[in-house]
Parts: sequence; structure tokens; C-alpha cells
Amino acid sequence: MLRSITLPAAALLLVAGAGVVGAQSPFGVEVRGGAAFPTSDLGASSLKTGGGLEFTASYRVQPHVHAYVGWDWHRLATRDAFQGDHFDVEDTGYAVGLQFRHPLAGAVAGWARAGGIYNHIELENRAGSIVDDSGHELGWEAGGGLHVPIGTHLALTPGVRYRTFSATIDAGGGPVPVDLRYVAAEIGLSWSFGEAAATAANKR
Repeated sequence: MLRSITLPAAALLLVAGAGVVGAQSPFGVEVRGGAAFPTSDLGASSLKTGGGLEFTASYRVQPHVHAYVGWDWHRLATRDAFQGDHFDVEDTGYAVGLQFRHPLAGAVAGWARAGGIYNHIELENRAGSIVDDSGHELGWEAGGGLHVPIGTHLALTPGVRYRTFSATIDAGGGPVPVDLRYVAAEIGLSWSFGEAAATAANKR
């Protein structure tokens, strides 16, 4: 009898405790996707407009400031031949930095972020084979946008980011130093744990 009462009671206490922790949780997650507009050539080759995705986790360190860490993937294609062939350019890596968020009107907030990136370039030929990997290199990003609550914990986060880093790639014609720079115009969906998105935006 004691066991039959204790186990459900313990489970109820755990659930209640989790709810209290969740109500105060400073954590959030976000997924973003959109177009990538190149602002530089890849060596002597221009790039076509591409697209990509980002997955981010954040932690509120101050009322208006969030620390974030993320993983990005963006894909662009060469418009002109690069070292004798056309390639898909895959930019993959990690981002870490700070995001500032502040109310603008009602529950809608504005955000701005800046941080470092640690990315690499993979060149993929028309057959789908990877012909070169630059290795990870350091760069930086900066951007801004809106935080628009759409539910209890959800918010839309449209915005733009500028991203840049330098690397060396070789498609068989010798190593070429390149700068990969692009503007990502995206729409994101964020989830605030344990705290209503509208309330969180107003507090910030």
C-alpha cells in the first residue's frame, strides 16, 4: 500500500518540480532557414543565390542579452567555372555569440546579434562527389530582425545575417585563397522553454 502511494506521489512531485523549473527556464531553441545572397566571388568565379538552415540553442544571461551557439549549413553554386568545372559550394560550421533583444511595440521585440563562426567549405562536383574540403576556419557574423510571438512558447524570428570567413580550396588546379561572404535572409521559429513567448518579449 505504501509503495502504491509513494510512487505516484513521487512522480507527481517530479512533474510539479519540472514545471517550476520550466517556468523559470532561461533556455530557448530556434530553427532558421532562407536564402543566401553572395556578396563576393569565389576566387575568379561568381556565385549564384543559394540557401541554408541554422539550428541554435540560447541561454539568457541578462534581461536583454542571450548567449547562443548554433550549427549552420548553406549551399551556393558557382555561376562560372572554377578551376575548369562548376561546383556546389557547401558552407558548414558553428556559430557562437551574443544576441540583444528589446521590446519595440506590444509583444513584438527587435533583436541584434554578433559572434564568431568556425566554418569550412566543401566543393561538390556535378556527380555529387566532394572534391575538396578547406578545413575549418574562423570568421564572424552579425545580423538583426524581429521576434514576433505566435503562441504560448513560439515566436517567428525573421531577420538577416551577414557572414564571412576566409579559406583555401583546391579543385585540382592548385590551392586558391578565397573569401566566402553572403547575406542570409531568413525566417525562424523559436521556442522559449517554460515561459510564454509574449511574456518573455515584454520582460526583455
